[in-house]
Amino acid sequence: TSCVHTETCFVPVSEVIAVEETELNKKQCNIGKWQKMAAPHAFTVHYVKKARNHRWECSDVTFWCVDEHLCNQWVQALKELLETQKCRPKQLLVYINPYGGKRQGKQIYEEKVSPLFSLASISTDVVITERANHAKDNLFEVDINKYDGVVCVGGDGMFSEVMHGLIGRMQKDSGIDQNNPKAPLVQCNIRIGIIPAGSTDCICYSTVGISDPVTSALHIIVGDCQPLDVSSVYHNNTFLKYAVSLLGYGFYGDILKDSEKKRWMGPMRYDYSGFKTFLSHHYYEGTISFQPAKHTLGSPRDKDSCRTGCYICKKSEQQLAEQHKECGLKHEEDEEEWKVIKGKFLAINAVNMSCACPRSPKGLSPAAHLADGSADLILIRKCSRFDFLRYLVRHTNHDDQ
Repeated sequence: TSCVHTETCFVPVSEVIAVEETELNKKQCNIGKWQKMAAPHAFTVHYVKKARNHRWECSDVTFWCVDEHLCNQWVQALKELLETQKCRPKQLLVYINPYGGKRQGKQIYEEKVSPLFSLASISTDVVITERANHAKDNLFEVDINKYDGVVCVGGDGMFSEVMHGLIGRMQKDSGIDQNNPKAPLVQCNIRIGIIPAGSTDCICYSTVGISDPVTSALHIIVGDCQPLDVSSVYHNNTFLKYAVSLLGYGFYGDILKDSEKKRWMGPMRYDYSGFKTFLSHHYYEGTISFQPAKHTLGSPRDKDSCRTGCYICKKSEQQLAEQHKECGLKHEEDEEEWKVIKGKFLAINAVNMSCACPRSPKGLSPAAHLADGSADLILIRKCSRFDFLRYLVRHTNHDDQ
């Protein structure tokens, strides 16, 4: 008998999306070595194909067999293997922002994401948001325990809204007052998935490595999980906001404040507001107090990027837990541990992640870690417009900041 050799493909079970029986049409049965078979049977395995630059694609391979019983055995065995993947979601709550970015969120979800969720037998409840904070308010009302995760289709603002809703709901259910800066917050045990459809998609890009709806959908399907540090912001013992990417005062804060009034411009609003803010060249005089992170292994200048299963994040988390244990779980720190810097600043930034995005592939702080329990503090002192422009331009290339 002649043997036809095709491309060999090794796929771990963790990257198999679905297995289904396949109906062969007459044309398929009449090609190559299968034309001598009497009514061949087939099944198709859908799996993750990893392309370049962190991009994932859904690919498939079809297996042919003359024995129907053997074919069914394979299908059953593979489906049982998939059932052992306990981290995979079965039921998801999906929030779609139809107005974010280029206003394509609904179309992106229906055409690129929903078919993949259906293929993976994931059931979804879809909510199309109609106003600001719709998702956040809704998360305080829904039966959250019936879902394995919440998916937001939109940009960074949509993620922030869902995050605030979930964390707020967790504290409310646990009887914790968010307005108390010293209250130990309850960890959020429900995962958030991001389908990028916004203007910047910084959080998606910094965690997945690419802003691509199909890649993100496949990460959600296979149950990938990435912990994130969350900072809480208070003013006069009143809770203001949670932040996972950039907490900016000065230049970046002014851009965001100005661009919020021009949402009708879409992604272009950041260019307009950025140029306007750059020309104004405002500086802020003040005092910055901070505590150097003693528990972290990494440094903003060590050039060790955060990756899946990051050793620095894991070890830093362990050391932070030990540090809290030694302090008797007290959140009060000695006054002498605070460092103080006074001066005139163009921008004051604290970043929990690299803040990478397509326009700034390395981000504001390339070696920032996603879950090491610390933030990178970036202070830009008052300088000439030319020097500040040089600093901004470096974000778009691979030079050292």
